[in-house]
Amino acid sequence: MSVNERIPDYDLDELLVVTAPEQLRALADPLRDTLLELLLERAATVTEMARAVDRPKSSVAYHVNLLVDAGLLKVVRTRRVRAIEERYYGRVARTLYVGALHRPEDKQVVAAMNGLAQAAAEAAAAHAADDLRCTLVHARIPREEVRNFWAEVQALARKFAEIPRAGDQVYGFAAGLYPTDAPTLPDAEGEPTGPDSGPAAPG
Repeated sequence: MSVNERIPDYDLDELLVVTAPEQLRALADPLRDTLLELLLERAATVTEMARAVDRPKSSVAYHVNLLVDAGLLKVVRTRRVRAIEERYYGRVARTLYVGALHRPEDKQVVAAMNGLAQAAAEAAAAHAADDLRCTLVHARIPREEVRNFWAEVQALARKFAEIPRAGDQVYGFAAGLYPTDAPTLPDAEGEPTGPDSGPAAPG
C-alpha cells in the first residue's frame, strides 16, 4: 500500500490508554464517537464532518474542540483557501483503549459505552434483510488466554479499519468478549483406555 492509499492518511499512534475523566466523558457521547470513527478513514475538516453526519457546522465544531481539549483529536495539517486557514483533524491514536478505572463515576460512564448494544441496534435492518454475518461462541478458557485472544481481535479490527474505502455501502464490524453464565461441561474424570474405549453410546 502506497502512502497515498494509507488508511488513515496521516500519522498517528497505534494505541492510547484512556483513563482521564475528561477523555472518558468525551468518548461517551455517540456523536463524538462517530466523529472519531470517521477520522479512521482520513483527516477531515469540520465542514466535511458536519456534512457526513448531517449536523450544523457549529455543533460539530463544538464537539471537535471538546475532543481536541481531551487529547483525542489533533490538527494534522492545514490548507489556506481564500485567506482562510482550513484545519484538518485526525485521531491521536488508531486504538483508544479504556484502562483500569477506580472512580465509581468513571465506571458508570464506561458502562454506558456498550458497543455491542449499538451494533445490535444497527444490525436489526441487516438481519431483517438476511444480510447479517455474525457468530457467537462460548468457551471456558483461562484469563491469560482472554488477553491473548482479545489482542488478536483488536489486530483484526485494525485490519478491517485499514481496508481502502470503496463502494457505496458502509459495513459495521463488532466484536465482544465478556464473562457469561453459559453452561459448560465439568472436567473429565479420566480418559477411557483399552479396546473398548471408543465413543460411548448415548445414554
